[in-house]
Amino acid sequence: MATIRLENVSKIFQSGAYASKWLGTRNHTDEVAEIVQTEIRALDGLNLVIPDGTTTVVVGPSGCGKSTLLRVVAGLTDYEGLVAYDDRDMQDVPPGERRIGMVFQSYALYPHFHGHENLSFFFRMHHAPDPEAEERIRITSEMMGFGFKALLRRKPGTLSGGQQQRLAIARALVRQPDLFLLDEPLSNLDAKLRVRTRTEIKRLLHRFGITALYVTHDQTEAMALADQVAVMRAGRVEQVGAFNTIVRDPANLFVAGFLGMPPMNLIETTVNDGHLVVDADHRMRIAKALVSTVEAGQRITIGVRPEAAQIGPVEHVPHPQGLRLSGTIDLVEPDFGRRQQTAFVSTDALRFTVITTLETRLTQGYPLHATFPESALYVFDTESGARLKAPSAS
Repeated sequence: MATIRLENVSKIFQSGAYASKWLGTRNHTDEVAEIVQTEIRALDGLNLVIPDGTTTVVVGPSGCGKSTLLRVVAGLTDYEGLVAYDDRDMQDVPPGERRIGMVFQSYALYPHFHGHENLSFFFRMHHAPDPEAEERIRITSEMMGFGFKALLRRKPGTLSGGQQQRLAIARALVRQPDLFLLDEPLSNLDAKLRVRTRTEIKRLLHRFGITALYVTHDQTEAMALADQVAVMRAGRVEQVGAFNTIVRDPANLFVAGFLGMPPMNLIETTVNDGHLVVDADHRMRIAKALVSTVEAGQRITIGVRPEAAQIGPVEHVPHPQGLRLSGTIDLVEPDFGRRQQTAFVSTDALRFTVITTLETRLTQGYPLHATFPESALYVFDTESGARLKAPSAS
């Protein structure tokens, strides 16, 4: 196994685009095309540590650099900065010598090989003795559980998506890797297969303590699999920690609005005369602890989780201090498994979401009054995205 450390890692892609240019002369004007080179920073001074034997799940919006990060760790693309396995700089170590196992979204199986040949191909390429290869395949097949041995006699084209993914995972495991890299391996599966395969991956990772880097856009996978979650944006890691810890204590406005199901409500306000003003109908007094941290005219974003809402007119709320919002219910989504419902509410100026029990009567098209307690509010500077906290007592 290995501890993976990335320090100030950057990856810049050069992109050429055609641009028109007019050439004027005394007699005529011609339009010609020239190629303009632009830089795309897929990774921008990224720092991350993946502890030995743990699973780090990287989440972030499309284009934030998740897959590029995986390729850099695998040695499949060049980069600037430090990538170290157990303090060994891997800059000049080719991918074949890094003892990694990779699982891709597209399975990447050899279509003309049976399952057994897909697993044994690694050993054939390294001229390993047949008895050793067969023993490793036998052990891996037992690890993969019931029904897996039957897949070894079939070609990938005759297997379902879930079966192909099981075979791809086994092909990575049979190498006994020090590092397991998974690039959205479940995105092509239906919901039932996704849950089953996710459970299988978690069982294998925890049973053998394999260091793993798992890239996904699915927050359910992050919650289920991660020892730690890394939230990425624009080539940088914004925050690292346990999923629930990040949800409860987001570092900045981006993380607050990205992580969570559903995500945090973000309400833009302006500081005016000791209040945070949303519009003519919605305002709240600034908490005393924050008065010294904001200035008149400053744009402030209030964040609050939908489940923190207290439903009903102010006179029905036990502790009415906080942010009070009213609007019309656009949609109600029941969740019978969790015995709760989500209401999407809007006014002319804003939209917000609340979560409450199924017993609360909510009807589409009707008004809703919600109070978010002061203790449940998060405060961010809108321009910088920085989270604002009360100054620590000296």
